[in-house]
Amino acid sequence: MTPAPPSAALLGLFARTRPTRDGAALLRSALHARRLVLLKALLVRVRRHRAELGDGVEERFEAAWHLLERAERRAPAAVRDLLDYPTTGGWLAAALTAPPGPELDARLAHFDALALTAALRAGCALDLTVATPHGTLSLTGLGRLLTGADRVAVRTEGHHARITPEGAGPDRAVLLPRDLGDLNDLGDPRALNDPGDPGDPRDPDDPRGPGDPRIPRHPHPGRPADADPGRPADADPGRSPAAAPYWSPLLRLPGGAAVLDDLDPYRVPRGGIGTPPRTGVEAGPAGRAVWAERWRAALRLLDATDPGRAEEVRRLVRVLVPVAHADRGTGPFGATLRAAPGAVLATLPDGPREMAEVLVHETQHTKLAAVHELVPLYTAGPATVHKVGWRTDARPIAGVLQGAYAHLALTDLWRRAARSSGLPAPWRTRAGQQFERFHHQVGRALSVLLESDELTNTGREFARHMRQHHARLGATPRALR
Repeated sequence: MTPAPPSAALLGLFARTRPTRDGAALLRSALHARRLVLLKALLVRVRRHRAELGDGVEERFEAAWHLLERAERRAPAAVRDLLDYPTTGGWLAAALTAPPGPELDARLAHFDALALTAALRAGCALDLTVATPHGTLSLTGLGRLLTGADRVAVRTEGHHARITPEGAGPDRAVLLPRDLGDLNDLGDPRALNDPGDPGDPRDPDDPRGPGDPRIPRHPHPGRPADADPGRPADADPGRSPAAAPYWSPLLRLPGGAAVLDDLDPYRVPRGGIGTPPRTGVEAGPAGRAVWAERWRAALRLLDATDPGRAEEVRRLVRVLVPVAHADRGTGPFGATLRAAPGAVLATLPDGPREMAEVLVHETQHTKLAAVHELVPLYTAGPATVHKVGWRTDARPIAGVLQGAYAHLALTDLWRRAARSSGLPAPWRTRAGQQFERFHHQVGRALSVLLESDELTNTGREFARHMRQHHARLGATPRALR
């Protein structure tokens, strides 16, 4: 069911970029409705192209679909949470655009793992075999298991699910809690190679995340994020039976429900993102600790500067995805994928101030994309491009609107920081300087928008509200030096 478009009053609040609880609830509802539409579209596509699918592909897809339905009947909230997870959107986008044949077959294979994750989260009784292409089982939002086999047997026993790689004995089985509950509460996965050894409980703040130390962590990086999940990599650690099983959990970030996802195969599009393209990277234990601390410090800074913005970030950002730096001199990078709202893809920001700005900036992209899905703000129109102050390349009207919206939110944040006497002086100084730099640029972009015939009537009204908020921000606050 598609949610009703926002009221005129709520649309005005969205345009002013200020956080609202009603707005966040509407965005979540719109996201879920969109995911259900795309999932149904994939089912239709599979059945339409059944003659072009490989042997057994349609049957495995249908079995996974029924498992997903079973999990949804048992725990609808858990399955909804999984379907709305950002990388589920990345996988759906890839599967819906893959040409029929081997590439589509490879994309559809991931549905087995997605349905298994749903069943585990729902606490379903299981006795089935799941394909693990290239010896890798990716449990969406939880982590990755390198199995050393092309298939694993999954069977529930009491309160746990036993995962056994094909051809392996019981000493190489892995236990997961039968009811995983919250997406990030993985619990205590363990290798059964020494059931009598109580193990050495890990410090809960260990940057490797939760887990029993009897499961060895993978000693070297796995496949790059832009590697084709359907094709072998040059070095495929998941294939090595001697090295498996290896469990790599995601890291829950402090102070909320977000996770650092540097493992999911669909966290970054194939081929990378941006120009030049950036690929996903695995942060490693030391890198994860740095990301976690930067996130913690950024939220602390936002709490002190603008508690509403801080709460909005906690509510809308579900995933941080580390990406590689491109060529030297390209500077920091952040992005939000239309297919995966709620995920912030970024190179590691230099410090808490920069991290806070990335989080606020990318959250606005998520909001505006969802609003546009509910009520179109612009038309496709002619390929007219416009210069904006924050980019070296000319932008189409959609890019002008997205950039103006994100920078309007930042100028709001910077104004609050520059005018507050209770914040650290370096943050107040930077905020004042950034406000001086971007306030005028946003005003110029808003003039471009209001003069454009590519905005819809609603889009024009939206831009008027943006301009009103821009005017209310007032004159440039003096930078505190």
